Amino acid sequence: MWFKKTKESKIQKKVKIPEGLWVKCENCKEIVYKKEIDKNLKVCPKCNYHFRISAKERIKLLTDEGTFIEFNADITSGDPLNFKDTMPYPERIKENQKKSGLNEAVISGEALINGHPVVFAIMDFSFMGGSMGSVVGEKIASAAETALEKEVPLICVASSGGARMQEGIFSLMQMAKVSAAIGRLKDNGVPYISVVADPTFGGVAASFATLGDVIIAEPRSLVGFAGPRVIEQTMKQQLPDNFQRAEFLLEHGLIDMVVNREDMKATLTKLIEFLL
Repeated sequence: MWFKKTKESKIQKKVKIPEGLWVKCENCKEIVYKKEIDKNLKVCPKCNYHFRISAKERIKLLTDEGTFIEFNADITSGDPLNFKDTMPYPERIKENQKKSGLNEAVISGEALINGHPVVFAIMDFSFMGGSMGSVVGEKIASAAETALEKEVPLICVASSGGARMQEGIFSLMQMAKVSAAIGRLKDNGVPYISVVADPTFGGVAASFATLGDVIIAEPRSLVGFAGPRVIEQTMKQQLPDNFQRAEFLLEHGLIDMVVNREDMKATLTKLIEFLL
């Protein structure tokens, strides 16, 4: 008698994984548990890639707890050119305010770093790519004036795609305005430390981001005026793999230090003590 073996049907159960539990690193392409990255200050534990963080997260990271006092918080952009692309400029501002929880692409204020009084201006890339319009320029220039008045160091953290096209020439004028305000700090011996985060480009990189007494960058931050693809097309040449990365810029003398996020507060403290 022949016995026929029947195949049992395998029931496959699809396991639903909640969204946001895992993050793919943009550098090493590894899939990393999000809580592990958050615990590590938004730095990939596999390759040390520094993910972008918000201005509020950076304030918490760099300042003594409870010491940050924001100023010029209620200034918002006008619409001097009645600019409209896919939507009117005022609507785009409101959309970005809702998305980012910020009024503008920079937060400025006073704080303590390990007991040292400083003035901060910290940009947030999530608000229109950290673009510099009239309000951003005014807030950074005002921060420089406050630092001069109180004779305390100014620390700017840049993360920006450059000038804000919706404000045209008014946006470009901010480069000169902020640079002049920082020039007055230098004339009076008030320290200015610039921290460049990923990415820092265009008019921001061409003005206050590269005017610091000391210029610090986070690892692998992209910093430059035009992007590498534009430069390649213009020069008709192959660029190095790490072109415009922080390490490349350190090697070629554009920046002074590359500092890990976990060491940034201690490094700023040492620099403040040295410069004062």
